[in-house]
Amino acid sequence: MDQERAKFPYWNRELPVDARVDDLLGRMTVEEKAALLFHDIIFMGKDGELADAVPSFDMLSNMDLVTKKMISHFNVLGPIEDARRAAQWYNNIQREALNTRLGIPITLSSDPRNHFTDNVGTSFSAGIFSQWPESLGFAALRETSLVERFADIARQEYLAVGLRVSLHPQVDLATEPRWARINAAFGEDAHLTSELVAAYIRGFQGVELGPNSVSTMTKHFPGGGPQKDGEDPHFEYGREQVYPGDHFEYHLEPFKAAIAAGTAQIMPYYGMPVGTQYEEVGFAYNKAIMTQLLREELGFEGIICTDWGLVTDKKILGQFMPARAWGVEHLTRPQRIQRLLEAGCDQLGGESCPELLQDLVAQGDVSELRLDQSVRRLLREKFILGLFDQPFIDEDQAEHNVGNSEFCKLGNITQRRCYTLLTNREQCLPLATPQDLKFYIEGISREAAAERGMNVVIDPGEADVALLRLKAPYDQRAGTFEALFHAGSLEFSQEEKSRQAKIYQTVPVTIVDIYMDRPAIIPEIVDQATAVLVSYGSSPDAFLDIIFNVYQPEGRLPFDIPSSMEAVQQSRSDVPYDTADPLFRFGHGLTY
Repeated sequence: MDQERAKFPYWNRELPVDARVDDLLGRMTVEEKAALLFHDIIFMGKDGELADAVPSFDMLSNMDLVTKKMISHFNVLGPIEDARRAAQWYNNIQREALNTRLGIPITLSSDPRNHFTDNVGTSFSAGIFSQWPESLGFAALRETSLVERFADIARQEYLAVGLRVSLHPQVDLATEPRWARINAAFGEDAHLTSELVAAYIRGFQGVELGPNSVSTMTKHFPGGGPQKDGEDPHFEYGREQVYPGDHFEYHLEPFKAAIAAGTAQIMPYYGMPVGTQYEEVGFAYNKAIMTQLLREELGFEGIICTDWGLVTDKKILGQFMPARAWGVEHLTRPQRIQRLLEAGCDQLGGESCPELLQDLVAQGDVSELRLDQSVRRLLREKFILGLFDQPFIDEDQAEHNVGNSEFCKLGNITQRRCYTLLTNREQCLPLATPQDLKFYIEGISREAAAERGMNVVIDPGEADVALLRLKAPYDQRAGTFEALFHAGSLEFSQEEKSRQAKIYQTVPVTIVDIYMDRPAIIPEIVDQATAVLVSYGSSPDAFLDIIFNVYQPEGRLPFDIPSSMEAVQQSRSDVPYDTADPLFRFGHGLTY
């Protein structure tokens, strides 16, 4: 570090945080302040080196983002497969940041990385991290101590590779069964979600935010669950958020709990409220939501960061995606930025256009005083997280902490425990021993079956037992990015129902495991299968451990399972437990 710069008060760790913030803020140019308000995505380079530009994501190189754009908040995109290399890359990019004029360190964030998931557009496969069920699995177990333990483990793994902000927890309520993002939430019940999110935040942040914390960005305010027809507002056809049951306040409950627990950041969703007292524009653009409700009524004093891509049209996985400026599409990019700041947002996710904000300040459309309000919050968190005092991480420790045996063991046990047993005719489960039976299997490799001593047959007609691992149905959508979202019908196609029926009719005992990233409609499976289990992200080995009684299912449903699509279509998207005559109720779960 430049010796002269090292004498500046903001580098003095003995001073109070606010004094350091004041000193640094006073030294910053408008250009440097503007850059702080952008939180773009970034890729790690190969073998720990800095990455070049990525045209398929309209992405600049690491160097250009840090040294030319002067941005210092990034969301790390893509899987992490090598902890040491990830730590090396982090240290390399942090060195480049410290070589800028003021040496403001980088803050890295991430979507969830510790779960099974089918949507890598909103989270990532676990890779080298310990692997746990989706949040629905924690809701099925209803153990706040386990949620806090999980979050503490994920915190340690994040810290080891330099991740300091979690773009989660997601506390949207699953009151609209068709919505594509239910898997990352805690289910349908506001009270249960509130209890679990408080534990989640304690695990990531500790009693209070500090150098050993990972800052939590609770999302998606004011609750992204009640989407019209269950469509997602990543896409224009899903931009409407509706409240036909007048349950707006119900969806606020988990956010109140998160604020009380000290969540450092909050992210508003893309959707726009329809049929409420609020203006029909995207939540982040809505001053009545961001400032009057979140800031003034609920008392939130932390950072408000928008969801990704509200200003600029971009390509994601090669698919053109218009900016999610719902209700204000007519505004220019600078006008959108101005509107977001006027609404009360501090930071723009997925954007890297600080030059537009600089122009707004130069023209007098945005005051430097308004800029300072957000910059102060953002700098303060960097200081509290200890990034100015210890910007680098131990590359040896990264290998030791990420995905160690203790963390992985507990994650694997939790995958098994959270299984929910829906039906168990004639107490067919657990199976006593595999050696004397012939198995027909789907969703399980022959290698995994062989390790258990299972005799696998190809023809269901030769089998004594069929084991079917299925995924909840959905309508396949076009587009490389859009196809990642499991939306539309909750029923299997008639063709798939007929295919399964032949197996149920042929094999004496059929055991079905359904991964429910949404509450699938399965009356025909319940009627025909011998036993039905629900999983929330688990390995084939976890399923086999359950059916062979190595572990027992302990989970209870975190949502109702509807009986028909007609019942779903007639229900109110914002009201919990609102489908008529559900097949199974919230809380259902059998044991052996």
